[in-house]
Amino acid sequence: MISLSLPSSFPVSKKVHRWAVSTLFFLQGLCFASWASRIPTIQDKLGLNESQLGAVLLAIPIGSMISLPVSGWLVAKFGSKKVVTLGVFLYSLTLVTLGMAQNTFQLISYLLLFGFGGNFLNIGINTQAVGVESMYKKPIMGMFHGMWSLAGFSGAALGTLMIGEGIVPVQHFLAVTIFVVLAALVSTRFTIAEDPNRQADQPIFAKPDKSLLMLGVIAFCSMICEGAMFDWSGVYFQKVVQADKAWVGAGYTAFMATMASGRFVADWFTGKFGLKRTLQLSGVLIASGLLLAVLLPNLITAMAGFLLVGAGVSSIIPLVYSAAGKSKVLSPGVALAAVSTIGFLGFLMGPPIIGLVAGATSLRVSFFIIAIMGLCVSFFATRAKLD
Repeated sequence: MISLSLPSSFPVSKKVHRWAVSTLFFLQGLCFASWASRIPTIQDKLGLNESQLGAVLLAIPIGSMISLPVSGWLVAKFGSKKVVTLGVFLYSLTLVTLGMAQNTFQLISYLLLFGFGGNFLNIGINTQAVGVESMYKKPIMGMFHGMWSLAGFSGAALGTLMIGEGIVPVQHFLAVTIFVVLAALVSTRFTIAEDPNRQADQPIFAKPDKSLLMLGVIAFCSMICEGAMFDWSGVYFQKVVQADKAWVGAGYTAFMATMASGRFVADWFTGKFGLKRTLQLSGVLIASGLLLAVLLPNLITAMAGFLLVGAGVSSIIPLVYSAAGKSKVLSPGVALAAVSTIGFLGFLMGPPIIGLVAGATSLRVSFFIIAIMGLCVSFFATRAKLD
């Protein structure tokens, strides 16, 4: 692999490292949002119905799960700089193939690779973020994840523009890939060369200690809520809130708005009130928002509830990743992979749980159960040894 490292004599300030890692978070978010914005187009192109599309989309989380132990081990073995450099190019180049898929089998194959590359990059850049945060001696992880969310809005807007201009997905994705590759060629030169506390002899499958396990459980509860909101917020507004067609997406928009903005204030809040209190408050916000939407399912109160849920979800994963990266037992990359694996199971389980419970009872009951997961975040944050 071509080395993009700067000469050791070249001085790189912590601000430059922060800029570089922020850029990489943005580029990852832009790739994912670009794909997500064209899903309906690709669905129509391949003639997939909703159930077929749902099955196809499982390829992304499956690819992500496969990559988790491998990426953590590679970060420990070779350092996050090399993993990030490889990951950003793998992820962006795979994006182009998604637009080239001519049948369902090809799309599933490419999505598996896309999911693998995405989480491969995810572990690498979060390890970099932990390293940069250690230079500042204060919480800045939320800002990095905020850049990912900001890219989500940018990618969605770009996708809308591309659709309006009649540009086919492969051309859209190629333009995004060229931009990402050019930006990555610059930003990867300024990433941290050596991760703090890196241990090259870490196993591929590492058992988390009690503190990491607790962080994983907090991430699990949060990502159940997050996954449910991503997949079911529109359905809830359509069937329970019974919003007009133009307002069906309002709940998701409200959730995403506070999720993104909350990440930019999470660092300040955590620095002022501490990790434990921030996680406790986050869980309360999730539970309160969902209960408001369940008990008073009209347009205004449901939107207010989803705003609270977005604010609650916003800081949990960045804070959990930050704490995991400071593990004294495992290298940052391996610790992040272990916690991510537990948390990601929640992201996978959330949407199916909603569907199963809703089928047996009602959608309102299923959202009430998800509200309990918010309270679980507060409960486990209280029990965990944090700060």
